[in-house]
Amino acid sequence: MAKEILGDDFGRSAEFLNMIINKLKLKKDDVMLDVGTGRGHMAITLAVNGYNIITGEPEGDNWADWRSLAEKVNVEQSITFKPFRAEKLPFEDAYFDAIFIFGSFHHIHEKKLALQEFERTMKPNGVLVIIELTEKGVESVRERFSGHPDAIDPRDYTKAFEFNVEIIESKYLDAYLFTKKEKN
Repeated sequence: MAKEILGDDFGRSAEFLNMIINKLKLKKDDVMLDVGTGRGHMAITLAVNGYNIITGEPEGDNWADWRSLAEKVNVEQSITFKPFRAEKLPFEDAYFDAIFIFGSFHHIHEKKLALQEFERTMKPNGVLVIIELTEKGVESVRERFSGHPDAIDPRDYTKAFEFNVEIIESKYLDAYLFTKKEKN
């Protein structure tokens, strides 16, 4: 229903995001963070699936109107917006069960510092989901936004971290599911 109300832009990613959410088998009371709100696709998709979500981006970077989209599908009460920088998260250690970064990891200036913050704020059994455009996805976006940055592989920045990774590939988006490695 949200796809019909919010249109093609939302619908293009919703099916992929729903598949990832279902695969993760998250509990309804899990504490979740969406880094880089943008148009709200990740936060709204989580909220439509019955989850409460904290979302945010740096103060003054609110370039898209996510709130009106959330209101259209009546999920704004499930989304809490808080301005923050990924490189200095204002949350306690081991706070989140899941952290999502949908299409915004390549916009983070200090990626390794942000990853340290994600690792710090993830619960021991938590998951970090970084969803980035594929080369084909970048080509598609550049049809509308010619200066869009190249695609990146988050694994290039995670070598110093104790993460296991699973990759879910699609034509336009790839999802990297990072979990903390078990300590022996």
